[in-house]
Formats: sequence, C-alpha cells, structure tokens
Amino acid sequence: MTISYTARFWIFLFLITDYLMRKILLLTALLPLFSQLMGCTATTVTSTAGGAAVAASDQRSFGTQLDDEIIELNASNAIYQDQRLNEQSHVNITSYNFIVLITGETPTKEMRSRIEEIVKSIPKVRRVHNMMNTAAPSSLLSRTSDTTLTARIKADMLAQGGNFAHKVKVVTENGTTYLMGVVTRQQGDLAVTLTQGIGGVQKIVKLFEYLD
Repeated sequence: MTISYTARFWIFLFLITDYLMRKILLLTALLPLFSQLMGCTATTVTSTAGGAAVAASDQRSFGTQLDDEIIELNASNAIYQDQRLNEQSHVNITSYNFIVLITGETPTKEMRSRIEEIVKSIPKVRRVHNMMNTAAPSSLLSRTSDTTLTARIKADMLAQGGNFAHKVKVVTENGTTYLMGVVTRQQGDLAVTLTQGIGGVQKIVKLFEYLD
C-alpha cells in the first residue's frame, strides 16, 4: 500500500494528537487524587470529543488504560532510582491490560534479571515479557529508525479505517516489532500482515490476548 507524503503527514499528526490526548485523559483522571493529597480544589479539565473517542475505541476499560499508564510510570521510576541500571541500560516499559513488555538493552544478564524483578514487583502487573538484549545501549540512529518503523506501521493500520489502529499497541526495538492488544484472531492476523509489508521490520513478535 502506497501512502502519499501528504497523507503520511496527516497520519503522523493524528498519532501525535492521539498520544497527547491519552496523556490529557490520564491527567484528568488523576486530578481528584492530586487535589485530595494537596488539600486544594480540583480544576476542571475538559477533554475534546476526539480524545474521548480514542479512549472509547480501546478494548480496555478507561480504568485499565489508566492503570497501564501508572504501571509504566511506576516501573520506569523504580528503574530510574537504581543508579547503576539507569546509567548503563536503555529500558522501555510498555503495559497493555496489565501485561508488561520490557525492551531495550542492558550489559549483563544479572541486570536484565534485576529489571524484570523490579517490573514484577509493581502492583497489578500480571505477566511480564522480558525481551531485553544483553548488550550495550542502542544508538540514537537505531532508536530513530525504530520510531520511524512504528509510525509507518501505525499509519498503515490507521489507513484500514474504523478503530483498528487503536486496538493494537506497536513497539519496535532494534528492528523487531512487538504487537500487543486485546483482539480477535482476524484482527491479529491483519496486524501481522500489515507489519510484514513494512520494509525494515526484521522480526514480528505477537503478544496478543485473543477475544475468540
């Protein structure tokens, strides 16, 4: 499938907006908690209908989406607090429906195991896929390439129409693309087919939970 540069620009803009709206929805949900902790009156934040639609199209409930965001935040913060891990490793944490994917690089197997232990200790995590490589942290060029591949895959998913693009979480690390989500087998197969059509993807790993 060939997508024009103009279409790619609008798709990229949509993906950025999608990401920002999810963060706004997260902050909106957390405002009452912050208000209670600080003893102040919460400020009302009104999100756009588009942001609400993005959240609604996800197979997860809004509460689960919020919990996944908190899991990612807590896990990343716990790893950051470990100076050795933080300085020597490149770690990405992705949570979907309480299933956590760990990607990146760390120099030793001991550190790889330590990172997994930290993630498993985070409340509500029910399964961990540790896909970290035992190696030096990847280069900026490699990470930029991974980001580009993910954007291209999401663009093709978005081109399918409907809410398909919001049902599948795409993570790319060193040319390997991980597909997460709560989907039907037909949707999962479609996601794999679209990913296979993107040049530069070296390997596809399915981490789906199936509805059928």
